[in-house]
Amino acid sequence: MTIQATTRRVKRSFTLTPEVAAFVTETRQKQRAKSDSEALVLLLRELMQESKRQELEAATKAYYDTASDEELTEQREWAEQTSRNMWIGVPE
Repeated sequence: MTIQATTRRVKRSFTLTPEVAAFVTETRQKQRAKSDSEALVLLLRELMQESKRQELEAATKAYYDTASDEELTEQREWAEQTSRNMWIGVPE
């Protein structure tokens, strides 16, 4: 469960199927949300994050699918150098 500051809310009314309503209630109980509305917000926020993750993955794939071999080699070398330098000064 996340602790949220009071935020601006928009009152909406929806008609849900019994299965969806039961799922929201189950989610409220599992997440220990204060209300079905809060549980629905949590579910929708999770869906929004997943959608954004998929968009980023698609954009990353599109970039690497169109990047030249020279660009990919340069990035690979940069990553290798960075990963080696990342551990300098870190006790073993």
